[in-house]
Amino acid sequence: MTAKSAQPLRKRLATPSDFRAFAAEFARRLRPGDVVALSGALGSGKTTFVDAVVRSLHQTEETSSPTFTFWHRYAGDPPIDHLDFFRVEHSDEIAELGLEEAFDGRSIVLVEWWRNAASILPPHRYEIEIEGCGEEARTVTVRRIR
Repeated sequence: MTAKSAQPLRKRLATPSDFRAFAAEFARRLRPGDVVALSGALGSGKTTFVDAVVRSLHQTEETSSPTFTFWHRYAGDPPIDHLDFFRVEHSDEIAELGLEEAFDGRSIVLVEWWRNAASILPPHRYEIEIEGCGEEARTVTVRRIR
């Protein structure tokens, strides 16, 4: 059976605060086992999106991009795993790093640069594409892949 995508949600967000509010609102639908695959250019706001999700669900957590460590876990109920595959050149590197453990269903998983290791992601996930960068408005497209 192939994964199917529901009708995507596309939203234009004029300001950084609109973007963060959208991410916080989106966070309220997330449950343990959900995977969110984030894509967009450098500077588009992937880490900002993750930060807004974590702050919305955990209230006080500060986030940072795990570009060099690949994986941060934010404790809480539910825990949130933040993966960043920017530096992954081949998907076989994922097995060496043990990152597949993040997908055990006990946490919410947010993945930046997911296409660099798409084979590790479950077929059921949210895919979020962020367009725009710097001070520009953002257009966010959310797809639920089932």
